[in-house]
Amino acid sequence: MKKLSLFLIFTIIVGCSQDETLDGPVKETVSNPSIIATNLTIPWMVTKTDGIIFIPERIGKLSEIEEASGKVKPQQLKLHKEIPHQGEGGLLGFTLAPDFQTSNEAFMYHTYLEEGNILNRVILVERNGSTWVEKAVLLEGIPGGRIHNGGRIKIGPDDKLYVTAGDAGVPENAQDLTSLAGKILRMNLDGSIPNDNPFPNSYVYTYGHRNPQGLAWDEKKTLYSTEHGQIAHDEINLVEPGKNYGWPIIEGSETKPDMVTPIYQTGEDTWAPSGIDYANGKLYIATLRGSMVRSYEIESGRIEVVLDINSRMRDVYIEDSTLYTITNNKDGRGNPKEDDDKLLSISLSGIRK
Repeated sequence: MKKLSLFLIFTIIVGCSQDETLDGPVKETVSNPSIIATNLTIPWMVTKTDGIIFIPERIGKLSEIEEASGKVKPQQLKLHKEIPHQGEGGLLGFTLAPDFQTSNEAFMYHTYLEEGNILNRVILVERNGSTWVEKAVLLEGIPGGRIHNGGRIKIGPDDKLYVTAGDAGVPENAQDLTSLAGKILRMNLDGSIPNDNPFPNSYVYTYGHRNPQGLAWDEKKTLYSTEHGQIAHDEINLVEPGKNYGWPIIEGSETKPDMVTPIYQTGEDTWAPSGIDYANGKLYIATLRGSMVRSYEIESGRIEVVLDINSRMRDVYIEDSTLYTITNNKDGRGNPKEDDDKLLSISLSGIRK
């Protein structure tokens, strides 16, 4: 699909053959973003509180950014295990505790090595000035690899911590309920297993996932996730406890009894969807291979391109009518531009439709 200049803001309906398999027409809207901060290194997630934005960077760094000035303040990490940056691993998910203003606590997901094996862990950290100290291990031993580490963590409206775990490059992991790989996991904020999880004494909330990287809830507390397909056929899934989302047995629009088909799949187009957020009936989706921020209107299935700056996009975070997003051009698969990677914002209320 032809890239549009930042200086042209218009709408087109795409009728090309590759989109005939999709659920609705594609409409492109290009916006000129505001640049908040530059020279980040493979930022992975956006979280925000009181004008301060925290960005974990896959190389094992955490940055605090003042939104008003764009000032970047590197943070120090004092963790019990080192963070190796190998392939798609490193410092990934990071989200603040609900009581962060008083507790100074946050949750972190990162890769580590044990006896030569790549694994992932979820930990609780506490802020002391500009230093974050590991306070507790919530879950270790999540299978990892050079690819498919998942890594998104978010606190749901039920005050549980949700964690996406990829199949670690071993597809059969996704169907194995004794493995934490290829799953969406759910835990209490102290790391214990919720009594109402669908499988007894298990963190597994859903299974049959290849590499889920997005989590978002709508106002009805419905959970949605994005997932990378093997070759195109990337997915948006409506997530329900205990369900099997099919990988590696089915993907895309394929069906099989007792397996869930996505509410949307990209057909022969490749997005490589990553972080998502929800606002006003739409999911906003950062896409890596697709190099855009797109929106998916849940009711109609309509797709819009919200931001196209020809950059790999890793995450989105929405507060009020502002969408924050980050580029990932330094991740080894992009073409870094001057001052990459960047933290950007756009006004959703100012987008023409």
